[in-house]
Amino acid sequence: MTPQRVTLITLGVADLEKSKAFYGALGWTPTNDEGEVVFYQINGMVLGFFGLGPLAKDQGRPDAKLGTGAMTLAQNFTTDAEVDAAYALALKAGATALKAPEKVFWGGYSGYYADPDGHVWEVAQNPFWELEEDGSLTLPTA
Repeated sequence: MTPQRVTLITLGVADLEKSKAFYGALGWTPTNDEGEVVFYQINGMVLGFFGLGPLAKDQGRPDAKLGTGAMTLAQNFTTDAEVDAAYALALKAGATALKAPEKVFWGGYSGYYADPDGHVWEVAQNPFWELEEDGSLTLPTA
């Protein structure tokens, strides 16, 4: 088994029901809902949302004040129009606009929004990366 892999990303959220509603408005369907945590199957891995208090307790630090980290999650698309549509849908679902999609210095097209808990998402079109039919990405080898 390769050590260079991620199988599950779990994000802490203040209001699990609000997060489920937000991602549902984006077209996401939970695969497993455990009450305090919900999981979504995504292209060979899983994304989970866990209430902040229960997540801190699960981590063995029940008094920790969890927040959002300095990271970005990203969805790549094949066209600028798809990026614009994903960005507009996120805003309609309640996301906070951070940077409207635009042509960027590295040759692509991207924008950023934050979900209801401040988790930052990039929506992008990268002309140097070819997406699979299911939206998954395998980087080209050098």
